[in-house]
Amino acid sequence: MNDAIAFIGGGNMARSLVGGLVARGRDPASIRVAEPVPPLRDALRHDFGVLVFDDGAEAVRDAATWVLATKPQVLRAVCEGLAAQAQASRPLVVSIAAGITAAQVERWLGGALPVVRTMPNTPALLGAGVTGLHATARVDGAGRELAETLLAAAGETVWIEDEAQMDAVTAVSGSGPAYVFLLAEAMIDAGIAEGLPPEAARTLALQTVLGAARMLTESSVDAGELRRRVTSPNGTTQAALDAFEAGGFRTLVASAVHAARVRGMELSADND
Repeated sequence: MNDAIAFIGGGNMARSLVGGLVARGRDPASIRVAEPVPPLRDALRHDFGVLVFDDGAEAVRDAATWVLATKPQVLRAVCEGLAAQAQASRPLVVSIAAGITAAQVERWLGGALPVVRTMPNTPALLGAGVTGLHATARVDGAGRELAETLLAAAGETVWIEDEAQMDAVTAVSGSGPAYVFLLAEAMIDAGIAEGLPPEAARTLALQTVLGAARMLTESSVDAGELRRRVTSPNGTTQAALDAFEAGGFRTLVASAVHAARVRGMELSADND
């Protein structure tokens, strides 16, 4: 085998990883992508200079690393179709399919393979994502390093030693961008309801979210302390936060994250 990386699936997340790898100096000729949709396939070849195929079996031939980037509901069929090649070449397998366990991937590929299960999120498309990674016992140090380098092309990485916690990763960060989008949407609507012009409300809300996120990530101060620093006693911020707390904001967030985690567990069972 050579050091080629084969992507099975060339959708948005695969594209972000391919782009990140090429931007970091990876030779495009060492990256292969199997994608059945011609426009997506052509765009990958045109934009990054990588090798593209319409068939997974061709893409993975002699590749040392396979990245499974298909939709979760079709992953079993894809893996079973490639099982013979997986057993012959024994690649490192990196899965970015939500809700699919490492054991499922390994079993569908015929067993006894090193598998890294990952959970990136959509800001990875901008290189600003975060990915939880879990490695099975068969993944050696070099495999962990390679998987981390691959996912770091899209943002920060966090290793999770207990795979059972990957559903919580999905609930917090995988689904998390939608929670922020919902908050921004609600802030815009509220601003308009208070009389602001729609474009002004949008700009004010979105830049506030962006600025707050930068303060959180660029400061060594935790979220609670930052909140306290901008909350004057009996001021406007205090009035708003009191309304949030009276409405059960923290309990609602906890309930939402829990619901997402449970659904992740259900999806894993549905795909078994």
